[in-house]
Amino acid sequence: MHTRPSPRRLTATLLTAAALLVSACSSGGSTVPAGGAVDAALAALPRSTPSALAPYYGQRLHWRSCGAPGFSCATMKAPLDYAQPGAGDVRLAVARKAATGKGRPLGSLLVNPGGPGGSAVDYLQSYAGVGYPAAVRARYDMVAVDPRGVARSEPVKCLDGRQMDAYTQTDLTPDDAKERDALVTADRRFAESCGARSARLLRHVSTVEAARDMDILRAVLGDRKLNYVGASYGTFLGATYAGLFPQRVGRMVLDGAMDPSLDARRLNLDQTAGFETAFQAFAKDCVRHTDCPLGGAGTTPAQVGDHLTAFFRRLDAHPVPAGDADGRKLGESLATTGVIAAMYDQGSWEQLREALSSAMRENDGAGLLVLSDSYYERDAHGDYSNLMMANAAVNCLDLPPAFTGADQVRQALPAFEKASPVFGAGLAWASLNCAYWPVRATGQPHRIAAKGAAPIVVVGTTRDPATPYRWAQSLSRQLSSGRLLTYAGDGHTAYGRGSTCIDSAIDTYLLHGTPPAVGKRCS
Repeated sequence: MHTRPSPRRLTATLLTAAALLVSACSSGGSTVPAGGAVDAALAALPRSTPSALAPYYGQRLHWRSCGAPGFSCATMKAPLDYAQPGAGDVRLAVARKAATGKGRPLGSLLVNPGGPGGSAVDYLQSYAGVGYPAAVRARYDMVAVDPRGVARSEPVKCLDGRQMDAYTQTDLTPDDAKERDALVTADRRFAESCGARSARLLRHVSTVEAARDMDILRAVLGDRKLNYVGASYGTFLGATYAGLFPQRVGRMVLDGAMDPSLDARRLNLDQTAGFETAFQAFAKDCVRHTDCPLGGAGTTPAQVGDHLTAFFRRLDAHPVPAGDADGRKLGESLATTGVIAAMYDQGSWEQLREALSSAMRENDGAGLLVLSDSYYERDAHGDYSNLMMANAAVNCLDLPPAFTGADQVRQALPAFEKASPVFGAGLAWASLNCAYWPVRATGQPHRIAAKGAAPIVVVGTTRDPATPYRWAQSLSRQLSSGRLLTYAGDGHTAYGRGSTCIDSAIDTYLLHGTPPAVGKRCS
């Protein structure tokens, strides 16, 4: 999946780059009926380490100071291809902040913010290593590794900055055959550029491979079991680890959970409905404020949606200035991305109201462009992180494409528009990106049971836009030791977002190993 904004904002993602969102789930359309059950289950690997992998498990990391005071970094090697360990390595960036307290050390706590494509090292240095509860940081060495293909770990490369500018402005609600052809061409060019610039990596950035890398890191750090907090896509990564290495699971928190049993089309459709749920909550809040440009007291959420849709249509025909140094204007695609970016965190709603007011009342698109750029991780110089490139690479490898061509999207439009009158069409077309991927998917939808694992805490937020609550319910049921912790509220993920109830339950589990009570619900 995919998300962004503030340092706290986890990279959730689900759909895709040109598309806008991707969040941990974007890819796939397998032969599994939408919403149907799957029989396949992730099988655990043998407990013994294959001799061919012994050099990796036995390597020593050479730590050096990096980033802020207290942080150290190292480079870890993993096999590019686990089926052929002697065929070459991939180098992975690792960061650590040593435990700060005097209590009994609890080992390492690995963190991952999601994506796929989000930098875990950046997340550690900007938030987890300094913002996690002091009691947790006192007992654990806080650790992160950028997954293969991400950020500092041999990043997947595709389009350059100017090409990404064009790609992110692709019309995702095509009105005619010419616009549909332009969208297909943009997706093809994106895929071809990834194939041309990242040919070595593209077949080896799957979630299964990233999970196996984490087990090497666990061993290299000297930990008998893996302690882990993953958010959004990070829950899929963590659950995959648990499925492969159930006996090596320590204290594991999966916050904003994904459902590995669903195919890509179902995932994207569910996420579309999730953003509609979040938008409904925003709409109700917006009309309570005098600066809401989408309606006043008495305006229904449906009417608010109609007003926003009408605004998007105006931008489709007539983009507005945005004060951008590179000459970009605010069109429908960038505006939609900006709105979706604010759905991840209700703390962004005030910023969104102001940005919409400026764009709708003053023809100033700068505020929405800022939100869109934060989502895509575009800096002031016009450079992009590799978030969206890695996101597509992982998603398109993990699951078969949601759609194999434009005709399938057109047939599915009614279902997506029903799920979200505001965002449905754009998110349906965004789901087309993996159709043209240069390498075939290696994964399929599957259940994860992780039989024999220690208790795993699965956290679900009832109005989470990117990872709908029912995904957390499903994952907690699949996991043989899953324990569901519910946050009745808004926003993407729950830990560290202001709920004392949630934070206390998770901290108690991380520090003492006691999972939340069955059925525990917080607000």
